[in-house]
Amino acid sequence: MVLSAAPPSTLGAHSLLVFLVQVGVLLGVALVLGRLAVRIGVPAVVGELAAGVVLGPSLLGAFAPVFDDPTQLHLLDAVGQFGVLLLVGFTGMHLDLGLARRQGRAAAWVGAGGLLVPLGLGVAAGFALPSVMLGPAAERPVFALFMGVAVCVSAIPVIAKVLLEMNLLHRDIGQLTVTAAAVDDVVGWSLLAVVSGMAASGFTAGHVGWALGALVLVVVVAVVVGRPVARGALRLAERSGDAGVTVAVVVLLVIAFAAGTHALELEPVLGAFLCGLVISSVGGVAREPLAVVRTFVMGVLAPLFFATAGLRMDLTALRHPAVLGAALAVLLLAVVGKFAGAYAGARLARLSHWEGLAVGAGLNARGVIGVIVALVGLRLGVLTTEAYTVVVLVSVVTSLMAPPTLRYAARRIAVTEEEREREKAFGGVQALSRVESR
Repeated sequence: MVLSAAPPSTLGAHSLLVFLVQVGVLLGVALVLGRLAVRIGVPAVVGELAAGVVLGPSLLGAFAPVFDDPTQLHLLDAVGQFGVLLLVGFTGMHLDLGLARRQGRAAAWVGAGGLLVPLGLGVAAGFALPSVMLGPAAERPVFALFMGVAVCVSAIPVIAKVLLEMNLLHRDIGQLTVTAAAVDDVVGWSLLAVVSGMAASGFTAGHVGWALGALVLVVVVAVVVGRPVARGALRLAERSGDAGVTVAVVVLLVIAFAAGTHALELEPVLGAFLCGLVISSVGGVAREPLAVVRTFVMGVLAPLFFATAGLRMDLTALRHPAVLGAALAVLLLAVVGKFAGAYAGARLARLSHWEGLAVGAGLNARGVIGVIVALVGLRLGVLTTEAYTVVVLVSVVTSLMAPPTLRYAARRIAVTEEEREREKAFGGVQALSRVESR
């Protein structure tokens, strides 16, 4: 009898208290260090990750472990995962697919070069790195592919914010950099989904075929079924006249897409990203209610996610020569690969020397995307804590490198009359500088 069944147990009073204290401490430290990072001219995600590092085993956690209970960490993870799905979904919603089509040839060359060269170098590094970097559930080929994905991604939020603050978003080179980053993002999330599927099922021909087939199926379903469903749901929400209904429908769509890809043994972030692209392609969604949700995600959920990610970093591992050597090697390959690939693509698209260096500098920033990839690898058992620390460090260092290198190259690119006219049209975009970059 259902009525005679015992009700599910609730969260204990002590566990709830610990959870609330942990959330308060993590969010408070993340906000302080995030604001400090912005003040010194670096992305907020750097400070938010540093909050977890400070509270984790690298520093304070070594003397007073407060976040070492796995059960409590699972609660924090649940909050963080919800936040990152919405964050990735909003990233997809803000991609200008029309711009990508207009800049097709140049964006394709730059995006392909900036993706394939670091991907190849990362895969090669994955086969050469010491076994201490391999997670407990990792086969060497899957680990190598995962490292390739980790070093080939770019971070549109960081890139867009840097271009905006440097008054380069209206320039041809700024538009091209954002479009090429969008190309890299779409392919990067797809590669992550395939490699994650291999990690979950094993590296065999059948499992690889299933992962690729599932990816194709997801894309087809998103276009054929997801797009009309999203359009209809959003139109009904608009007719209600209640902004809260629109917000709820958008969040529901993101969760549904994420659950769908996860059910096919692909990463839920891929579904969230595809949902964002679908909503972007549908158009007509009121931005005001979504802006409120975005503010909450960027101001509360995302800092909690990154601080929790920082808790899993162990910088003391860099004391070991093998780990330190691996970190330096991966960082060098990531930077050289992204610069060389983007530069080669730009030259093939008949751009100038300085334009090639500028897009390479912009695409080199990995930011939030690199952190998400690293956390996925740790969760799947592909990466050890040492490898996870290395990948996150690469994401942080490359994000710090982007502004000065981009500024150096952009100063040597002449401003055209068309760009001056576009700057006037972009005047209202300056309000976006208040939106926090991850």
